[in-house]
Amino acid sequence: MLISALKMEEDASLFPEGELLDGVPLVEEKDKLEDAEFEVEPLPLEAEGRANLGCHSPQKEQIADAEGRKKKATVQERMEALYLRKNLSHLDKLHEEKDLFIQKTREELRACRQRMDLITKQQESMAAKVAAEREAKNTAAVGRLQAASRRLCMELESERAQQQKTQATLKESENTMWHLEIREGQLEDVRRAAQEEAAAVRRHLQVQAAEQLRKEKETLRTVERSRLLRVRKSAYLQKEHGLRHQKLVEDAQKNHRVAVKFLKASLGRIRERERKEELESREQMQRRMDAVLALKNSITANRETLRKFQVRGQARAELAEQKAQAEKGAILAQGGDAFKHLFHQRRRQELEAQKRAFEEEQKLRKQEIVHRILKEEAEEEDRRKKRHPPTKPEGRRTVRDKTWSYISDFCEGKSAAVTPCRPLENDTFAHPKTPWLVEAISSDSVQVDPGNVNWEDETLAEPEISGLWNEDYKPYQVPKEDVDRKPVGGTKMDKDILARTMEQLRGTVIHKQVVSGREFKGRPFNSKPKLIHFKDFDIGKVYKKKITLINATYTINYCKLVGVSEQLKDFIHVDFDPPGPMSAGMSCEVLVTFKPMTNKDLEGDVSFLAQTGEFSVPLKCSTKKCSLSLDKELVDFGSYVVGETASRIITLTNAGGLGTRFKFLLASESCEMDISQSVLKISSVFTYEDKSFYEKVTTSFSEQHVEGNESSPIEETSQKESGKLDSKEQEEGRPADSEGVTMTTIVNIPPSEEQTEISLGEIREGEIGPFSSIKVPVIFTPVLPGAVHTRFKVVFKNPQCPTLCFRVIGVAIDVPVWVPKPNVDLKICMYDRLYQDSVLVHTRSKAALRLKFEVCKELRGHLELLPEMGYIQALSSYSVQLKFLPRHSLPEDAGKYFDKESRVLEAPMTIRVADQTKPVGFTVHAIVTTSDMELSPSEVDFGYCTIYEAVRTQVSLCNHSLLPQEFGFVGLPKFVDIQPNDGFGTILPLETLQLDVVFQPTKARDYNFELVCKSEINRCFKLTCRAMGVHPPLELSHYQIKFAATSLYDTSVATLYVINSHVSVNALIHSVPRVGSEEACPVGPTSFEFLLSPDLPITISPSVGTVCPGKRCLVQVAFRPVLPSKLIQQEAFQALTKEAEGKLSYKDMAPQRKDLQRQSVSTLRLQNRDRLFRASSNQPPEQQKQDLRCSSHEDQVARATLVRSFPGKFDKFVIPCVVASGDIQDRKGMEPLSFSPHNTLYLELWCPAVAPSIVVTSNKGTTISNFGHIAVGHCGVKKVSIQNISPEDLAVEFSMLNPNGPFVLLNPIRKLLAGETQVLALSFSPRESVLAQEALDIITKRGTLSLTLVGTGVASMITCSIEGDVLNMGYVIARESVSSGFKLQNNCSLPIRFSLQLDSLSSTRAKARQQLPQFLTSRAKRAEVVGVQNHSGQSVFSVVPVEGVLEAGGAQDFTVTFSPDHESLYFSDRLQVVLLEKKISRQILLKGAAREHMMFVEGGDPLDVPVESLTVIPALDSEHREEAEELKPILVTLEYLQLDVDMPAPPATRELHVGCIRTTQLSPKKTVEFSLDSITSLQHKGFTIEPSRGFVERGQTKTISISWTPPADFDPDHPLMASALLQLRGDVKELYKVLFVAQVVSSPGGHRSLST
Repeated sequence: MLISALKMEEDASLFPEGELLDGVPLVEEKDKLEDAEFEVEPLPLEAEGRANLGCHSPQKEQIADAEGRKKKATVQERMEALYLRKNLSHLDKLHEEKDLFIQKTREELRACRQRMDLITKQQESMAAKVAAEREAKNTAAVGRLQAASRRLCMELESERAQQQKTQATLKESENTMWHLEIREGQLEDVRRAAQEEAAAVRRHLQVQAAEQLRKEKETLRTVERSRLLRVRKSAYLQKEHGLRHQKLVEDAQKNHRVAVKFLKASLGRIRERERKEELESREQMQRRMDAVLALKNSITANRETLRKFQVRGQARAELAEQKAQAEKGAILAQGGDAFKHLFHQRRRQELEAQKRAFEEEQKLRKQEIVHRILKEEAEEEDRRKKRHPPTKPEGRRTVRDKTWSYISDFCEGKSAAVTPCRPLENDTFAHPKTPWLVEAISSDSVQVDPGNVNWEDETLAEPEISGLWNEDYKPYQVPKEDVDRKPVGGTKMDKDILARTMEQLRGTVIHKQVVSGREFKGRPFNSKPKLIHFKDFDIGKVYKKKITLINATYTINYCKLVGVSEQLKDFIHVDFDPPGPMSAGMSCEVLVTFKPMTNKDLEGDVSFLAQTGEFSVPLKCSTKKCSLSLDKELVDFGSYVVGETASRIITLTNAGGLGTRFKFLLASESCEMDISQSVLKISSVFTYEDKSFYEKVTTSFSEQHVEGNESSPIEETSQKESGKLDSKEQEEGRPADSEGVTMTTIVNIPPSEEQTEISLGEIREGEIGPFSSIKVPVIFTPVLPGAVHTRFKVVFKNPQCPTLCFRVIGVAIDVPVWVPKPNVDLKICMYDRLYQDSVLVHTRSKAALRLKFEVCKELRGHLELLPEMGYIQALSSYSVQLKFLPRHSLPEDAGKYFDKESRVLEAPMTIRVADQTKPVGFTVHAIVTTSDMELSPSEVDFGYCTIYEAVRTQVSLCNHSLLPQEFGFVGLPKFVDIQPNDGFGTILPLETLQLDVVFQPTKARDYNFELVCKSEINRCFKLTCRAMGVHPPLELSHYQIKFAATSLYDTSVATLYVINSHVSVNALIHSVPRVGSEEACPVGPTSFEFLLSPDLPITISPSVGTVCPGKRCLVQVAFRPVLPSKLIQQEAFQALTKEAEGKLSYKDMAPQRKDLQRQSVSTLRLQNRDRLFRASSNQPPEQQKQDLRCSSHEDQVARATLVRSFPGKFDKFVIPCVVASGDIQDRKGMEPLSFSPHNTLYLELWCPAVAPSIVVTSNKGTTISNFGHIAVGHCGVKKVSIQNISPEDLAVEFSMLNPNGPFVLLNPIRKLLAGETQVLALSFSPRESVLAQEALDIITKRGTLSLTLVGTGVASMITCSIEGDVLNMGYVIARESVSSGFKLQNNCSLPIRFSLQLDSLSSTRAKARQQLPQFLTSRAKRAEVVGVQNHSGQSVFSVVPVEGVLEAGGAQDFTVTFSPDHESLYFSDRLQVVLLEKKISRQILLKGAAREHMMFVEGGDPLDVPVESLTVIPALDSEHREEAEELKPILVTLEYLQLDVDMPAPPATRELHVGCIRTTQLSPKKTVEFSLDSITSLQHKGFTIEPSRGFVERGQTKTISISWTPPADFDPDHPLMASALLQLRGDVKELYKVLFVAQVVSSPGGHRSLST
């Protein structure tokens, strides 16, 4: 017990509880739960019985408690059983997995042992080899073998460790497997109980299925009885309908004779009206022609008059121009503004013209209004006179009502005479008061010939308004003003407003339904059935159907009937009582009534409105139709002996609701059925609306009856179908006979005998009702041996039913022994190959027969039948062996049985039967072919081939056999390879394969060898080869370079080396370069040259070089794919052609816009193309080329388009490299080296080109960003859009731009997503006038995009007309102004924006004034740049214009105005010319002086400071001004320069300027007088003054020259001083004291003495 308990615990530990529970399938749990329900189901019934008994005794309660505990125990047991089942299923699964794992482990262990055995054998072999090599004293081999032996020992140890590990795993798995089996044995009883329970459940289900099948059979029988009752009822109703319909047809014909009278009168009136209209149209056409001629003459006259008016207008315009020029000259002579005067004059003329036009327009409008009012009054008066609308009584009938009442009265025997009326409309047949007329009138009435009926004067209708049809009545003409009124149904806007209003009202009704946070979406009510379908209805009957609407929403909903479709309103009536609020899942019923009035299919919807939206139920009405079909199209009887009879059944089924008459006929027989009667019956179901279709049908049938030679449409249909079947048979390879009889090549049965072999039973024609079927027997009675083929057809009286056809075939045989395969086909056979087949012989005889097999004597050496004789048992089969071994002599031996051209053998074999004169024969067919294959050419010469390359040549392998053959090249040498498939494959019949023979020599020598090709039948075909191996003196490090996928206009670079390894001519050291068996090449420098084609996208650098022995040379190979220039030009030319065509078509479309509605788009395109072709053909070819010449920009656009759509390209280039001995530098001049053609090396390049991953999308895809001309010091920005067109995200890097250059990338990006577009901002800031160009590379892992940046820096070159940059405005009277001008000239190629700034108005002026004056800080610079200013605060200097733009090469005039408001000599300012808002181009110093009076003196040395005092100087009146006059000092310093005492020096000179200011003030004095006294005393001191007195005119200046020569008594140590008075007389008198100081100096700028 202890041991078993331990085992159980171990089992429990092996299988955890969770693992056991989780592995149980859900299906079993479901089955258990269902079983528990079956057990618990009787509980409610017993509890109900106890409740009904009403017993409440304690004993019964105890019984109930016991039963409850029992039930609980049962449930507990079932749960335990469920748990055990889970354990069982999990145990089974684990058992399976462990079993599989153990098998795999054992396989691994077995493989490991095999590897160990193999390694042990290899060790033994290795030990033997080591011993042998030691005996041979081959130390190197011994070391190598010992190393291999050690490696084998290591492998053996690893395999042993693996074996031990595998054995441990296997042992552990086996232990686990034992535990599993023990556990399964413990649960065996549970498993058996589960199986028994499952079997019980299956039996219970089988009993239930049998009961269900019995119930379904009973239901099927009930349904079949109901169907038979419905069929009988429908036949009875159809018969009644036919009688009623016949009566209606007779009534309709009677009514037709009455109604025909009205039609004749109406036709007469229509013809008369047409004649009158034709006469009126002719007269109107004549009037139009006359009007056109008059218009033509009037146009000619008007053109002449217009020409005269134009001449007069031109003369008047010239006269006005002359007058204006004269006025302009007169105004200019008077000094006025001529432009202003002319502008005002023209403006007055325009205003006067507008005023006159406005008055004329007002007059015309008044006249039009008055005319319209009068016209409306007249029309209103006419309308009151002519129009007397009668009072409309209640219940008044319309024309339609009166017409129908007249027809009904006439049919009942009454008569009425009315006036003629219009023809009846189609919709009058639906009048509600006479429903019987709808059924009475049929389209048969149209068959009556209208010409044979005598018309009367009686009519059928009267006008709705009395007097409307009178001859003197004129219809009311709608005036033109009333045409613009709104239509009866309202305008489009009214309809839109009504629709929106209805939508709003409906929107208030419809609400969203939200329950528990979920909104209901979908159909609010479900219909049962989903489709209301009225099938096979009859006209005049009423059909009703009920449908149930079920609320499918979440909560209460409402339902309201909206209506039915428009086309169903006359036939469908819906009875629906809204049920009010309906809960979810509740339903209501709807009654749909269908009353058919027309015999046609109808479709539509019944619409409802719910609280959550609209929904509809589809409705369909289907007429009765015939749907006829046969259950089979081919009846195959098989083989029967002559004299036997066989029968088959073919079923004709009608799945429609309309019956018809049928007839079975042979395909060759004609159909003669009573079509007229069927047409009469068919016409009864047509209404008046189908009259046109019925007329076509009746007309066709009447023509067929009249023309007896023509066939009926049913015959034509049957003939077409039979023709189709015949064509199908011909396609299948069976001959088709026109009479419907198909025979084999053995016997031809005439048509008369066909009826006796294949015939139909007694039922050949009759009536087939709706939803019924008829079975017709087909009988086969063979008379003669052979195959019989007969075709039948089934025709129907209903012309809408197509003719059905079927075929009957059978074979008649006459002998008891036969061969089921009379033709033994051995297919295609080869010579000298054995082929076998068995021939099976059958017998119908009831006795054993002796058979003898014979072969014709011509083929006895090739064919054999074994055994030659045998016995076949009764009613059995016999097999004979056929052996065929064709020899090469078969064509001569076989004779007539073998066709040498087609190689076809037809050998007749004979089987002779004992006691039977007619032998049984069969034929052996075979196609005999050869097994030859041919290699061409038979010899291959590879020529010279280096050891670093392979030479490939093509060889053709031709199969002359008609069978595919397997082949293979065997025993190939190491230096030869054959592709494809290494020289092995299958060649098809008569096929020629191209094989590549690749030869790569291993060393330099002569090669002669043979290649052997073997076929599958071991035939050998040889190919002789020879070649010459060459070892060149140079070699390449790589002979094949595979470039990565390179984007267009990107560059990929690869490197290789050209190596010269030839350092010695000793062949024992290494293989020396040589050609074949010739002498070795000399050791020394060797040159190479790569030969490149100029159109290749490959660059090799260096392409020519020399390599010394033992050295190597680095070579770079660059691949840069580009688009061909021709392709770019073609794309650009196409774009220009499309643009030119578009422009021409746009110009030509203007006059054609009115005709667009009449012409199609294709016609317009053709016209435009023709027009463009004519226009281009009229121009000379040179002009066309000039017009469509592609510019560089267009080429860039075309290139960008092609790059974006580039699909990718792969090219493979082979570049030859020739080799020559010697150095390139040693050659003389341009003399080439002697390159050997045999030593040529070849470099293979694989160049895949792809579309770039990043493209430029801005500026039409061009990669050149031209900034144009940018001024120096300024910045220009351009934006370039790039897009990632690759399918992946790309990391982006940028190349380094010149840090000192003008180009800068403003916003570099890191990453570009797939399909993303980014904008790069590039700036250009030139620092000098230069043309700049740089390349910006956008680098990704998939390629590089290069952007070319181009820009031109332009320096601003401005010249000014002011020399010295100083503008002196001179002297001016205070509070007056003077102007001066200057000019700036732009000498550069850019327009320049300028602005002028005064320093006095600068923002830094206030700060500068806080500093000390210049005369205090610097003696050299006394004056400030900004000097004295006006006291009023206004600027003393002003300039216009202040800013503007100087065009390239243009000039601008400026005006400077000097306006001082007080007296001062130190007015100054600085004018700065600023270009492009940054650069100061010029600084012009402005100076000026102001005086209170008109005279001034200038010159001399400065005695005051150039700064005004801040104190206010009181102004003196004119009376005291003369009293206050003071002497104004003027200091004149003279320096006499004496360099040499012996040589006299020139005198020292100075000048004083006296001027008179021009003024606009009135002054009595026009000039200024001046005088200088003390002239004599000054002359004694050496001074000379000229002139000493004079006068100065206004605006002029005179100079007083002062010179000094030292007198004889002059002391050089003391300066000479003298003075004189200078008097000026103008508007006032002024006195100046001139102080002269003279001294002698020895050098310029030397010692000066200033004493005052």
